[in-house]
Amino acid sequence: MPMQDTFQHLFTVISGQRFLNKQGLGNEIPFFICPFKPEETVEMERLQRQLINRLAQVGVRILEINLYDLSIEILKERDIWDQVLEMEDSVSKEQLKELLQGVLDPEAHLVPAIAAKLASADFEVLFLSGVGEVFPYIRSHNVLNNLQSTAKEKPTIMFFPGSYTHSLESGASLDLFGRLHDDKYYRAFNIFHCEA
Repeated sequence: MPMQDTFQHLFTVISGQRFLNKQGLGNEIPFFICPFKPEETVEMERLQRQLINRLAQVGVRILEINLYDLSIEILKERDIWDQVLEMEDSVSKEQLKELLQGVLDPEAHLVPAIAAKLASADFEVLFLSGVGEVFPYIRSHNVLNNLQSTAKEKPTIMFFPGSYTHSLESGASLDLFGRLHDDKYYRAFNIFHCEA
């Protein structure tokens, strides 16, 4: 889909009362995936900015949380940012990944930090971005699973560099960068399958 059509679809769906009132979800959590081609990351970031501005013009306030920026914020708040930078050259990638997985654990640290941002902001829709940047120490399905009890009041859209596919054989799958097929997640809707 051309970027202009993507923009128009997202704007029409997100600004619609059906979406904002979480209608037609069959009691499911209002989680939506906005998959895009990894090579279109820069264009998609630009589109997000335009979308936030355009939606603000019609009174729909967006809270955007970039998982990469939030991770750095958490590391700085916990006073371990400098240590992580110093260690980066001297430890293996596997050790660094394990360290970051521990200090940024979604259940213990990441989701509570998101909850704090949700509580202090006035918004109608949550945008989650930065999914590709935090791989492999934060996995999208893990964030969504842990976020289900925290962010269920308002629609959440995760911008996902890859594909979100459903098949009878393997169920639903978040395939990061279109290559990694191990992120099983069943409860989100593909926003490109939603009507305004």
